[in-house]
Amino acid sequence: MSFVGDLHTFDLFDLLGWLMGRKKAGVLHMTRRSTQKRLAFRDGTVQWTSSNDPRETIGQALVRDRLITEETLFRALLKQETDKRRLGEVLIADGYLTEPQLMKTLRSNAEAHLYDLFLWGDGRFEFDDERPPAPGPSDLGIELKPVVEEGRHRRDLWSQLRRRFPSNEITFRLTADPVSLTNPARRQVADLAAWGKTLAGISLESRRSEYETTLLLAGLCDDGILAADRLESGAPEADPVGIILTLLEGAQMRLKEGRFDAAFEAYEKVLALDGLNQSAKKGLVAVAEARRKAKTAKKIPLEKVPVLRLTAMALAQQQFDPQEGFVLSRVNGQWDIRSLLKVCPMPEEDVLLIFSRLLDRQVIELR
Repeated sequence: MSFVGDLHTFDLFDLLGWLMGRKKAGVLHMTRRSTQKRLAFRDGTVQWTSSNDPRETIGQALVRDRLITEETLFRALLKQETDKRRLGEVLIADGYLTEPQLMKTLRSNAEAHLYDLFLWGDGRFEFDDERPPAPGPSDLGIELKPVVEEGRHRRDLWSQLRRRFPSNEITFRLTADPVSLTNPARRQVADLAAWGKTLAGISLESRRSEYETTLLLAGLCDDGILAADRLESGAPEADPVGIILTLLEGAQMRLKEGRFDAAFEAYEKVLALDGLNQSAKKGLVAVAEARRKAKTAKKIPLEKVPVLRLTAMALAQQQFDPQEGFVLSRVNGQWDIRSLLKVCPMPEEDVLLIFSRLLDRQVIELR
């Protein structure tokens, strides 16, 4: 059965205490505005976590820890789509990462997901114990007691920071040259602040939690490098997850409709808000590929009949992939392209691309 509640009436400390005390097994769903997190429990310990916040993906955690570059992550994500493997498996297989490095990052990232929850002033939760998580090789087994203690400390410090910076839509101005900053994290935050980014925008672009970002900004203000400037009321970074998800969904819908310019514009808007967003980067690649397919499809008249130009012996000497072989097996010199599209169990654009390649190789001709 599910246990559902609101963080206003059932505090996270009480919820985690209940999960620890009863050694519960199940998945805890946490929702606040557009942010959604899932935490899998078994025997009262956390086995794995997930989040739709772009700052909290395992890929960005690996980049933030300087284990891989943004370019390596992007290539691995593209490869992941075709290989249907987990991101960590792809990176390990390609030699960019070791298994101990991956497990260490998975653990620290899961702990970051947990710590962030203690700072939620509101939100909903649902604990589902009807489908408890099955044991897996990447289970983390995070004990909750030290997490709760750290969470209590962070909540106390967060209330102090919030009194100092009451809104994440605040901007900052430079009051001293940041050239003396040698710490990469502090220098990055100072540079983003100098570009006029809000606190929320700095958090998003630096791929750091709002808590960690606010701590860094407070330290820079204490050191006389930065000073709080003004509030950018209604800044788009106020709910970055929601805005990004809405833009990505709209871009994907426009791409499916063949509205390539509109899809491109939506992905560009995501990158203007979140310059490191991997989904938007992949989306731009998908738009370019879809444009290419559409352009190729226009070259193939649907009323034309494909005819083989090669003899059976010559065909046997050619190399065709399974899809090309299937399409060729349906070419009989009588059916037109439109009819062949109906009998091929593949997307039309893929079949048209195959016909285009076969034409270029002079395997077939159209009559």
